[in-house]
Amino acid sequence: MHNFIFGIYPYIALAVLIIGSAARYERDPFTWKSSSSQLLRRKQLVLGSVLFHVGVLVIFVGHLFGLLTPLWLIELFGIGHGAKQVLAVAVGGIAGVMALAGGIILIHRRLVDPRIRATSSMMDIVILSLLLVQLALGLLTIFVSLQHLDGEEMVRFMNWAQGIFTFDPNAAAYTEGASILFQLHIFLGLTIFLLFPFSRLVHMLSGLAAPFRYLLTRTGYQIVRTRRSVALPKHDGPVRAVQASQAPLARKAAQPAE
Repeated sequence: MHNFIFGIYPYIALAVLIIGSAARYERDPFTWKSSSSQLLRRKQLVLGSVLFHVGVLVIFVGHLFGLLTPLWLIELFGIGHGAKQVLAVAVGGIAGVMALAGGIILIHRRLVDPRIRATSSMMDIVILSLLLVQLALGLLTIFVSLQHLDGEEMVRFMNWAQGIFTFDPNAAAYTEGASILFQLHIFLGLTIFLLFPFSRLVHMLSGLAAPFRYLLTRTGYQIVRTRRSVALPKHDGPVRAVQASQAPLARKAAQPAE
């Protein structure tokens, strides 16, 4: 079972994440949205949303680079494993508290307000609840990490994550003997990946891709057409602009009646 959870389950979760997200975007593009409830209840939304999204973004970037950066590259810059461990604990702890506080605010308004509850699907409640549990587990692992400030525990999970992406058949062995909190944290994270395409979390992909698509693939600017028969001069003041916009009406009024 250990080999399945940490050696096979990651590939299942990542395959469903990639294929499921692509299939949903192609088959049901109108469901690819965050379904904002701001119009139903703005109270608590701004504070909760900012705390949650900023915290989760910092945690995601930290995990991405922290787990997948090759060890030789870290050593090349002279960064010790212990220093990296302390940095991860400090930044991850602050971001985790922010995200957890924001998530509690968001789930409170979603469960308490009857209008928002009526427009929420079961998956909305489930995925937000799983994220809160995941954040709580992540914060609890800090107490375990503080007992291993030499960074060796962190190196173990780096080897596991990089082993998954390099198709190392012995990747699951790196997590043997690790704290149950870390193992639950990894398992729940993979489960969230598995549910990702079936939840509103897909809007994260649009948020990450939109700036690059705007900068790299846009073909032009918005074209605005006007019904004026006379184009306005580019640098005219407000008085001449009004005169120009009224010119067609003046010409029409000056024409003799038939």
